[in-house]
Amino acid sequence: MMLKLICLKQWYQRRVRGNSYLMKKNPRKISWTVLYRRKMKKGTEADVAKKRTRKAVKFQRSIQGATLEHILAKRNQKPEVRKAQREQLIRSQKEKSKAKKEAKVAKKKTDTKAVRAGQKKINKGNTKSKPARSNVMM
Repeated sequence: MMLKLICLKQWYQRRVRGNSYLMKKNPRKISWTVLYRRKMKKGTEADVAKKRTRKAVKFQRSIQGATLEHILAKRNQKPEVRKAQREQLIRSQKEKSKAKKEAKVAKKKTDTKAVRAGQKKINKGNTKSKPARSNVMM
């Protein structure tokens, strides 16, 4: 155990260690030191075998909602067929959204016409029932 104090003196548990330090001996080359034993792997159990790592095995299986045959068929499709399917799907989505917009616009037109007609009836009725205002102060 090496103890370094604030002052420049160094104190060792054994005189041999201190003298070896002063002679600038490399502790990895002195056979009785811990560093030497670690370097040369002395005192460790030789029975400890290298850990085995498992090799990843690839295999194919179905996913929820799609069978393996369906997945393989889709993978083996020609790019032209896949492109045509994609375009058809996009076309149908556009048609759906267009029809939805048209229905919304038509509904809005009919709703606004009904609201305006109701407002006109209310305005006409209110104008007749209002009493005439006079400039008389009470």
